[in-house]
Amino acid sequence: MSHSRIPEFYKFSVPDRLRALLERDVISESEYDMLIDGTHLLDAATADRLIENVIGAFGLPMGLGLNFQINGRDYLIPMVVEEPSIIAAVSSTAKLVRRAGGFESRAERPQLIGQIQVVKVPHAAHAKQALLQAREEILNLANSLHPNMVARGGGARDIEVLTHGNTADHGEMLVVHLIVDTCDAMGANLVNTMCEGAAPLVEKISGGRVFLRILSNLTDRALVRARVTIPTHLLEAGEYSGAEVRDSIILANEFAEMDPYRATTHNKGIMNGIDAVAIATGNDWRAIEAAAHAYAARTGRYRSLTRWFADNKDNLVGELELPLKVGTVGGQVESNQAVKIAHRVLGIRSAAELAEVMCAVGLAQNFAAIKALSTHGIQRGHMTLHARSVAIAAGASDAQFDEVVDRLVIDGDIKVWRAREIIAELDQTSTSASAQSSVGATQAAAGTTQEIVGHGDAAGDVGYGKIIVLGEHSVVYGRHAIAAPIPLNIRAEVRAQPAQIDLNIPRWGVEMRLSEPEGSISSLHASITLIAERLGVADRGMRIDVFPRVPRANGLGASAALAVSVIRAMARCFAITISEREISNLAFDVEKIAHGTPSGIDNTLATFGRPILFRKDHPNARPEIRDLATPAPIPVVIGLSGVATLTAQTVGNVRKAWQKNPQRYEAIFDQIDGLALAGVDALARGDIAELGDLMNIDHGLLNALQVSSWEIEELVEIARRHGALGAKLTGGGGGGAMIAVAEPDRIQPIASAMRAAGYSTFITEIRS
Repeated sequence: MSHSRIPEFYKFSVPDRLRALLERDVISESEYDMLIDGTHLLDAATADRLIENVIGAFGLPMGLGLNFQINGRDYLIPMVVEEPSIIAAVSSTAKLVRRAGGFESRAERPQLIGQIQVVKVPHAAHAKQALLQAREEILNLANSLHPNMVARGGGARDIEVLTHGNTADHGEMLVVHLIVDTCDAMGANLVNTMCEGAAPLVEKISGGRVFLRILSNLTDRALVRARVTIPTHLLEAGEYSGAEVRDSIILANEFAEMDPYRATTHNKGIMNGIDAVAIATGNDWRAIEAAAHAYAARTGRYRSLTRWFADNKDNLVGELELPLKVGTVGGQVESNQAVKIAHRVLGIRSAAELAEVMCAVGLAQNFAAIKALSTHGIQRGHMTLHARSVAIAAGASDAQFDEVVDRLVIDGDIKVWRAREIIAELDQTSTSASAQSSVGATQAAAGTTQEIVGHGDAAGDVGYGKIIVLGEHSVVYGRHAIAAPIPLNIRAEVRAQPAQIDLNIPRWGVEMRLSEPEGSISSLHASITLIAERLGVADRGMRIDVFPRVPRANGLGASAALAVSVIRAMARCFAITISEREISNLAFDVEKIAHGTPSGIDNTLATFGRPILFRKDHPNARPEIRDLATPAPIPVVIGLSGVATLTAQTVGNVRKAWQKNPQRYEAIFDQIDGLALAGVDALARGDIAELGDLMNIDHGLLNALQVSSWEIEELVEIARRHGALGAKLTGGGGGGAMIAVAEPDRIQPIASAMRAAGYSTFITEIRS
């Protein structure tokens, strides 16, 4: 693995994330297959061999902490945790810390302590002296019980003898500590065996009676220390200066140093990160927790495990020290495929290295938590994640999920009962719409159906998504294209607030304050800023909530639809008069941020929402737009490849090819232009078969331009095999989406076949 940075990883679908790991050789082909089909999960039969009274296996989400650089090496860190925001928080912190040089982390050679309790000791001082003199004899006996561990460089290293005074009923007590190097094993069973084996000899030498013989989970012979130094300028957060953030973090840590009630929550945050890695890697997180909290109380008062302070250069310095005894070999690792995959992803080479990684994750989680607490508050950024958990708990279906999350966030009342109310409302609306749709009724009679996305009511401040029926890419070179709106739209709401511009897009996981420096590198940040500036409200406070039904980065015009919806909502909020043409023009300028050299189709469709024939001689020319009509709606299936696409990239690739051989590519563009013009007549007649032929030819030409992908080709083949009259990619290509047209009775079978192959689909129609 060359690095731990995978930009916009959170935007990928799960299959795309796994494909990214496969391409980077983070996981193998077989591990990719297991993760795709779920065979990495523990089954009941295997679980039954691990613990007692098994009735099944329990699952938790496993994600990746990104961006980590520890001791100069990059790591992707598997984390198993059910609580939202933990993985996002550590990944964000690691990204910041990379800019400061990364984490430093050092682990001592890990050793475990085995305890042999001796009671009724006739003379504790004499017994202690005798045991210490017999040190080599005791160690040799213990090591004879595990010769393989000794051969690997481990084994019993030393003994300690502690006296504890008189017990209530069993005379004087002393405890023999057996110090054992367990190498890369967790070592609990090994140490317990050594204690059992050495007990008779200890009893004989001490003259007392051995009682308990067991390891200690206070692993203070396996200490790990992580450190980070962050220059003040990297700490700026919105209205908070870097110095203010630094001093706030230091003050928050002092609170945890002085107050055990605060320290408990403070240290729990550290363990949020450490435990998640421990579970993923098959380690005993309960033992790790016990050791950490015992270590926090080692002075007799429970305190913070971290220390944050300013150095002599005014940098913020953070340090975490705690005991971490972990293992990388043994039954728990070998018996669980998910744990084995996690170890491969992490790529650690020893137990000490794993401990160093875990300590750095704990420090990152602590930084993220106290930075949030001491600046914007812990709840900021959690609303969407919490809403997603609540929607799942309330039983939202896949089709309802995003809408339920959107409405919970906008209501601000993120409760399970409210989610259930929203689900009931959506169920009622869906039932009513189904009863009113004759097309839906016809298809329902054929068996299992997918809901049809109707044009219906698009009230509110919306921007329409779009499909290009014919003419992609050639339209950039002055040729014609046919485009049609789809009823998948993006709606925006803008409300004035005293200060700051906050942008929330729950469905896309976006919660952004535009004044914060991180947002300045985002095209989304730049787009909203441009809109506010052009409308003259950049100095006004507002909350922008966006509710997209157009999939992002799929060539369906999401960026233009978002721009149009926000322009309309912002204008409404601040009582700004703006014409439809002005909205389209401003959205076109926003499109330049996202796509570089847009054709102008997306912003036109997003604004006006009607089928058009579009042509533009050159980028600065006024477009020729002709409204199109069809005598009856034409059914369309939209298939999503699951691969995010960047229109600017595919347009740029075509341009490079055109520049190398303009004559050849101009001829291809002319052919596509002829297909688009023929498509106008086919639409006017409602001739689906003719339109399908034109689409098939157009797709072949687009494939020749090398803007397709194997996922798109598979979708096209599935559609044609199941009765599509025409199928082609739509939009920029390189992934994204495709469309298929067919007779009404074939639409559902086509969509069903695509879904059976693992793709998402929508059913809609072209109508004038």
